[in-house]
This record gives sequence, structure tokens and C-alpha cells, in this order.
Amino acid sequence: MAIYIARHGETSWNRENRVLGRTDIPLNERGLEQAAELAERLADISIDMIYTSPLQRTVVTGKMIADRQKRPCPCIAEDCLIEHNFGIFEGVDRADPTYQREKRTFVKRYPGGESYLDVAARVYPFLEKLLEESMDKNILLVTHGGICRVITSYFQDMDNEEFASFGMKNCEVRRFG
Repeated sequence: MAIYIARHGETSWNRENRVLGRTDIPLNERGLEQAAELAERLADISIDMIYTSPLQRTVVTGKMIADRQKRPCPCIAEDCLIEHNFGIFEGVDRADPTYQREKRTFVKRYPGGESYLDVAARVYPFLEKLLEESMDKNILLVTHGGICRVITSYFQDMDNEEFASFGMKNCEVRRFG
């Protein structure tokens, strides 16, 4: 069994380096190309199940991957994989000093949003359930940068700086297990 995580393809806000949490922005042209390339790269891996966030940028990426699999592969939207709620920072420039400072306070909720502990509280139980119920399956989780950070922290120890600086590029994929 392996759990793969992939970040969705590029959106206009990703290109503009804006904080993108729950705003349901579609993939841009480059994002659609990235998703097609990722689907091609994963075509020879026998994936049994794909779970995505309910946001369209992950659903489209996941369905493109599912469609390229050699055998039918269910693609299911899972609410707990939705991106971090960044509250008042939604849409701001990622280089904003206030956002960068707040980003490093993992237990504090963003005003109007979630803390990283809140995110872990919904993602970790889902991972535990997958590990218990899917021992002999290859699972792909297509989700967001913040969720990929939390999933990675489940599988490998990270200190505060590693956690804060963690990033995955659009349509990057990692394997655990």
C-alpha cells in the first residue's frame, strides 16, 4: 500500500502569488496542462482510489488522473481535504509580512479562519482511517498546499521551520508507504 499526495494544477491566484484557501477558483490554462501531464505520469501506477478536496481545482485534477488509469478508479470528493481556511488573509499577497508572521503561529487561528491544529484535527483521523481500511491499496489524495503540509507532517517529523517553509509545486506528487 502507498498513499500518494498531489497538489492541484495552477490557478490564477497561484500565478499571482495570492493566498488561496477556500475560494473556489478554477484551474487556469497552465493548470489544465499540468493536470494532464500529472495524469500521464501517474498512468502506469495502479491507483485504486482517488480522494480530492471538494473544490473544483482538485476535483478536475483528480478526474483527469482517474480518466488516465488503466482500470476504473473512483474519484471521490472528501470534505476534510478542503484547503485551510485562511480567514482575513484569503486573497492577500503571500509575501505580506503580517501573513508571513501569522503563518508561523501554528496553534493560533487566522482571524476568521483555522489554525494548523484545526486542520490536523480533521486530516489526521482521515489518514488513520485510510491506513486501517486500505492496507492493500494505492490511494491518491489530490488536495492543496496547506493540506499537503499537514499530511506530510503526519508521515514524517518536521520541526517548526520545516513545517512553516514546506511547499509543494502545482501538480507535484509525493509517496508515503
